[in-house]
Amino acid sequence: MSEHKPDFSLRVARWPEDIPALRQVREPVFVKEQEVPLELEWDEDDPRCHHILAEDPSGRPIGTGRLSPQGKIGRMAVLKEWRGHGVGSALLDALVAQARTVGLEECLLHAQTSALSFYERHGFVAEGPEFEEADIPHRLMRQRLGGNGA
Repeated sequence: MSEHKPDFSLRVARWPEDIPALRQVREPVFVKEQEVPLELEWDEDDPRCHHILAEDPSGRPIGTGRLSPQGKIGRMAVLKEWRGHGVGSALLDALVAQARTVGLEECLLHAQTSALSFYERHGFVAEGPEFEEADIPHRLMRQRLGGNGA
């Protein structure tokens, strides 16, 4: 295994033009790997969300996440071969930065319990009981953003 860190870049996805690119990440991760029903993966919030896409040097989509206008981060996904290379961290940092840019006081998310430590490393705090979403155990997590007057 080499120590070389793969190159990738982030960009804001355009809705609806980038739906095919988002599909190339979300469907393999959520629908195929995690067996989330396709009808649950795409929802009425998608058009209203701020989406970030991670791409490899050739422009191939490798990761994505979204931020709702209410400050909920979701649909965080990185293709299996790109996990462990900082893609998820870069996506999460970009979404939190966007929340700050638009003046939100906090971000929240529904973390799969297997990913709690990832989100904790990024300043999110778990609260409340575990719950099921698409037959996968989750916890609510929140991060206060502070800002002017907070």
